[in-house]
Amino acid sequence: MRQLLWSLSDVGAPAYRLIAYCLLHMSPESIPVSPVSTLECRSCGAGAPVDEHFCPQCSRILALGRHGDYFSYFGLPRKLTISQADLERRFRELSRQFHPDFFYNASPAERLASLERSSYLNDAYRALREPATRVEHLLAIEGMPSSKSEEGTAKVPPALLEEVFALNEELDEIRALRESGAAPAAIRARLQSARAPIDHKREEHERQLEALSARWDSQFDVASSAEGRATLEALRERLLERNYINNLLAAIEREAAVVGLQTPISGPDNEGPGSDDQRP
Repeated sequence: MRQLLWSLSDVGAPAYRLIAYCLLHMSPESIPVSPVSTLECRSCGAGAPVDEHFCPQCSRILALGRHGDYFSYFGLPRKLTISQADLERRFRELSRQFHPDFFYNASPAERLASLERSSYLNDAYRALREPATRVEHLLAIEGMPSSKSEEGTAKVPPALLEEVFALNEELDEIRALRESGAAPAAIRARLQSARAPIDHKREEHERQLEALSARWDSQFDVASSAEGRATLEALRERLLERNYINNLLAAIEREAAVVGLQTPISGPDNEGPGSDDQRP
């Protein structure tokens, strides 16, 4: 991709905009970056700290060369409590600075850097704006296995296994009711009853995530590495359980869809954390 952009750096505006669109919608894994402590400005050759976006010597935009710390990219400490207003302000400010339209007449190296940094900024914002994905990113940059990966999978606690067993039994009974021609209202009532304890468990886990996030923030500057590691392990366990709980809720919604219930079977807080998609 980098070689292709260099070879097409002198094409007209329509083609360049198409290239820009494609790069801005690539996944983070598609952009080759490397873990370096300093960056070399391609314009003047001066060195710059990896967290700088523009060269301190010539003020030109720097090529993207980092390992993936979204917190430092926004100029934030590696803490889990983030002001949404502050994050939004930083996002908009950096978006204006990196926007490819501002670099249309710049050198090919600067044009490529603006595309890479704009794409990376969108990825960083999507990860940090929601508490759960923020924790996922923290675990990744702290070297912890992902709660979504096979190597990071932990055993579900016995209490949750009991609820899984109870839910499966309830869904079997609901399916039998559906096959026997029971009224949709009766099925809906059973689905709501089945969902109630799972919703309660989810709320409990959200509170636990908040408490653990606050603990991590309080330990950030003063705790030993062992204490911090223990908090990260606890955060990962809560995320594993949270993901499992969300799968249970999804199973209830699928059963509701089978019987043609258009309204989701949930309470007033229907949308779980991470459902407010404000950016593409």
